[in-house]
Amino acid sequence: MADILIVGKDLPDSLDFAESFVATRRVYSVAKDEGETSAFEAEGIFASTWNRSSAISSRSLLIKAETKLEELNQFVIYFDSYWYAQKFELDRTEDVSAAIDTMIAGYQYFVNELLLRLDQRKDPVTVVFLAKTYPSKVENLRSGNKNVNIHPTSNIVNSAQEAFIALAENFATLTADKQYLSVLLAKCDQTNELFNSDKQLANWTKETISAIESFKSHQNVKQACTWIRAGGKVSNGFSLFK
Repeated sequence: MADILIVGKDLPDSLDFAESFVATRRVYSVAKDEGETSAFEAEGIFASTWNRSSAISSRSLLIKAETKLEELNQFVIYFDSYWYAQKFELDRTEDVSAAIDTMIAGYQYFVNELLLRLDQRKDPVTVVFLAKTYPSKVENLRSGNKNVNIHPTSNIVNSAQEAFIALAENFATLTADKQYLSVLLAKCDQTNELFNSDKQLANWTKETISAIESFKSHQNVKQACTWIRAGGKVSNGFSLFK
């Protein structure tokens, strides 16, 4: 049975996403408040808090997950731009530091600590970078989108979204000489039918991880760095995406 660690969108907001893995995996995730962590065990989800401004906290999160789970071999690193847009709706100077810690530094710390840990273990693992993207003001302008229901993201959220995408792509370039490591880069924009359902998005992610792990040949750098549209099918070698 696989074990999975999900980071990037906190419980309870990510409960639908995390619950979708419970039937087939032991799940560890991140909770917003320390007092809530034990409450999710009834749902089959182990959890702890994560101080995103601390590299030590990222390392501690990995150790806690490894200690609680028997075989931690799958990771989902989730960036939900729409979720973050509710927290950082305006580009206020007083929010910049917290926004950087929450949406940029935290992911960088975690990925650095994860890569160090995986290099130590060298066990077969799959790492998923999942980006649920939302358009900025300029993207709306360029596309000519007149949908009044789309409220563009703030500059800091859009910048963080692009930073996450770059982080994922750079992480994926490291897979060429690491036969134990498989990477999935997946995007889900606001036009995607899975965008409004974390449960459906998680089910697709779960199925795609299983497909990747069934492949006999290891992905090359070009394949690892190719973004897949959530809901699409992945073929052996990551050569076709639909």
